[in-house]
Amino acid sequence: MEVTNPTFVPDPSLSTAEMEDLQREIAATAVFEDDHDFDPDAVALDGPAEQATLGEIGAGSDGEDVPANRPLVAGVDQAFVGDRAVSAIVVLRGREVIERVYAVEPAEIPYVPGLLSFREGGAILSAFSELDSDPDVVFVDGSGRIHYREAGLATHVGVTLNVPTVGVAKNLLCGTPREPLDRKLPTGTRVPIEADEEVETAAAGTLIGYAVQTRQYESSKQHINPLIVSPGHRVSAGTAADLVSATAGGYKLPEPTRLADKYADDVKAEI
Repeated sequence: MEVTNPTFVPDPSLSTAEMEDLQREIAATAVFEDDHDFDPDAVALDGPAEQATLGEIGAGSDGEDVPANRPLVAGVDQAFVGDRAVSAIVVLRGREVIERVYAVEPAEIPYVPGLLSFREGGAILSAFSELDSDPDVVFVDGSGRIHYREAGLATHVGVTLNVPTVGVAKNLLCGTPREPLDRKLPTGTRVPIEADEEVETAAAGTLIGYAVQTRQYESSKQHINPLIVSPGHRVSAGTAADLVSATAGGYKLPEPTRLADKYADDVKAEI
């Protein structure tokens, strides 16, 4: 995939103020509504829970070909080797692994909350440049609209490539859930997350995403925290939550980012 909006390519040499200004431009460009050609209902996983492994590229879980008209869903995740970022992309059609690529780039700045894309974005774009597939939607391990300036990693990547993206984060960066999240939520629960005073580019009360409970223990006293899901670009908050729920596959993480996480760790171990 090629960069569509080079103006938004993350530049780690910018000052903090310049990075934040660029994020405001990205947020103004981003589309947080459904603006895509794929059928979200067709993204749902098929077949038994024994999903295709990374070594079974091109084969569905039941050995049958997956219909070619099914949307392509890419998962993106990162790992780090010293001061280098490893970005891994795994592309799925249903449970079939179509393609996987990775790239390794220097992580030129430390982690700063709200500026993750300037640390990891270069490696992600390099990985996308290696991709032969043209994904219909991309799941990014990071925030989308749930961000101080509505321009998290998923939004930054989505706008730069002009591809529909969904942010799948493990922790809430900002915003206020309409219900408490520090309790055991049943599988399938969705808690709306609204903009608050920390989100400077959206009016208070604006729906910016959901806490989505993709998996939960039924009998254990322990509980699994929900995922924080938000639209990145060209996907609405509701559709983003639908897509993550439809691809969870019995795990907390949706299959695209779960397999990308595994692939990133495998690459890290090799290098």
